[in-house]
Amino acid sequence: MNLMTHTVLVTGGASGMGAAVVRRFAAGGANVVILDSNGEKASALAAELGEKAFAAEADITSESMMQAAIGQAVERFGGLHITVCCAGIDMSLRTMTKNGVHPLDVFEEVIRINLLGTFNVVRLSAAQMAKNEPDENGERGVIVMTANSAAFDGGAGQAAYAASKGGIVSMTLPISRDLAREGIRVCTISPRQADATPNLAVEALPAEFPDTPPSFLRLNKSEELAQLAQHIVENPAMSGETIRVGMKA
Repeated sequence: MNLMTHTVLVTGGASGMGAAVVRRFAAGGANVVILDSNGEKASALAAELGEKAFAAEADITSESMMQAAIGQAVERFGGLHITVCCAGIDMSLRTMTKNGVHPLDVFEEVIRINLLGTFNVVRLSAAQMAKNEPDENGERGVIVMTANSAAFDGGAGQAAYAASKGGIVSMTLPISRDLAREGIRVCTISPRQADATPNLAVEALPAEFPDTPPSFLRLNKSEELAQLAQHIVENPAMSGETIRVGMKA
């Protein structure tokens, strides 16, 4: 699917990988909807990019807010063709320490935002994309989700985060099979770590991190992940795959 004349919705689009996707897709000619819980940052990025971009402040776990944002995209740009899910949080806490056990509400919050929120965005985006006329390849839309290496080899303190990202990996193939008949492709990008993704755990609550974090040859750059997202969108052969990127020392 060519970016030109198409509309992309990017969740978590005001920072990190999301902002890199927004900038790259806008440069490629797409209309971009910058969806973020931080409306001020989203609006600032939209103002930077001009008339082909607009900001939508929304909670990805809210059905009504997501429906409203998708409706705004359709009203302004005439449709929705691509969705890239970058929104998420990471709260790192050990299952048990001398200070107590992992709070259940924290675990639930990570699952709610990362997994349930992603699925909410996917299902509502797919419902809108199914209304599109198929292109020359029979495609009506493309959805890209974001997991993390923690889904496969999570470290100490990552039980909640690993579970949420593992869920995204596990639902990639079933969703792609569900939506294939509608001409909608689905893939997931699973980076080791992004260089510009804020660690919300540090801001949200006292976090206990692994004593010995994994060593990396280098971090995945947000711009590289955005480039991969573009390749997935433009390559009609890609669907149902989780693409692991990054190197571990």
